[in-house]
Amino acid sequence: MSGEHYDTLETRDQQAREAALMAALPGHIAHAKANAPAYARLLAEVDPATVASRAALADLPVTRKSELTEMQAAEPPFGGLTGVPVSDLARIFCSPGPIFDPEGQGGDHYRTARALYASGVRKGRIVHNCFAYHFTPAGRMFEAGAHAIGCPVFPAGTGNTEQQVQVIAALKPAAYVGTPDYLKIILEKADELGVELPSLTIGHVTGGAFLPPLRTFYAERGIQVYQSYGIADLGLIAYETTAREGLVVAEEVILEIVRPGTGDPVPDGEVGEVVITVPGHGAYPLIRFATGDLSAVLPGTSPCGRTNTRIKGWMGRADQTTKVKGMFVHPRQIAEVLKRHPDVLRARLVVDRPADADTMLLKIEAVPEPGLEAAVADTLAAVTKLKGRVEIEPPGSLPNDGKVIDDVRKYE
Repeated sequence: MSGEHYDTLETRDQQAREAALMAALPGHIAHAKANAPAYARLLAEVDPATVASRAALADLPVTRKSELTEMQAAEPPFGGLTGVPVSDLARIFCSPGPIFDPEGQGGDHYRTARALYASGVRKGRIVHNCFAYHFTPAGRMFEAGAHAIGCPVFPAGTGNTEQQVQVIAALKPAAYVGTPDYLKIILEKADELGVELPSLTIGHVTGGAFLPPLRTFYAERGIQVYQSYGIADLGLIAYETTAREGLVVAEEVILEIVRPGTGDPVPDGEVGEVVITVPGHGAYPLIRFATGDLSAVLPGTSPCGRTNTRIKGWMGRADQTTKVKGMFVHPRQIAEVLKRHPDVLRARLVVDRPADADTMLLKIEAVPEPGLEAAVADTLAAVTKLKGRVEIEPPGSLPNDGKVIDDVRKYE
């Protein structure tokens, strides 16, 4: 680690990078086939030695994130997809769904140091980590990345905003790490309390849309905030740099953009579903992992000097599953809400972002009765771990289009 780039891998010749990734691929396929029962079945007729190119990789089946809950229920706890015994794991997390996420042994297991370094985080600087440390892995992901750089971390987690302000004022961290909108909440609370927080000059955010108004708000405060894109299952996928022209794909990741609902790669520039393979990720050796997220490849290379492929960033979901305040919300969770309230005939979750924070509105078809809205709202919070409003609509009034989750947020 020195200067502008985390290591020399970021500026290497593109052909050298591609050759290294393809050389690592057969061993990764062999490891998955030999150690993960699900891949032993899926790849029974595949000779790993022959999977040494993108074309050969594209012939393999995809593993869909949307199917993990069912796979794990059928073959607990990880759907037969882990490449090491459970006893060799470092941690086990649980994302909404529920989906169990195994973490292997090792320092920067999720490779987030590269993204933090690109945001300006440097050795010795305190990092104020506002990602959750329980159930989901984001807190652990970025703490490990900060430690790899050589930074002490304050494990702030979420909530307790007034205390967050007090700690930042006392410890004077240089960097905030968390969801895009929570830093704004902290800064506004500091204004309300009459507390200045001049030490915060760097921010790194993910888990939600980082829209232009929020970028402007932070810039006017003298805080340079950058974003990354990753998933709980495999960690960092791509990250923003000082060039602010798309997101640079992480060095260890083989990224494909495929036509949604298929495994067929689309031409560069066409919007499709993000599919990734991370050779060497032995504890959880997912192959052609279809994230359900939409993005597209940008032409050329970044002016920052990093030579890897760039993507436009997160452009929505390929299915109706969506992300709200950093948490996935699945259609099956809305079905669970209905199951617990037999008087509700149909439901449609509308996700919006009218200001700088995600909101959820669950429209339900039902005959109005006292306490129904509050009861359904409580169930929605219990099932999704997120709060939302509930509105009762007359029976037969919701659109008959099969849509359970309607994400009306704008990402342009």
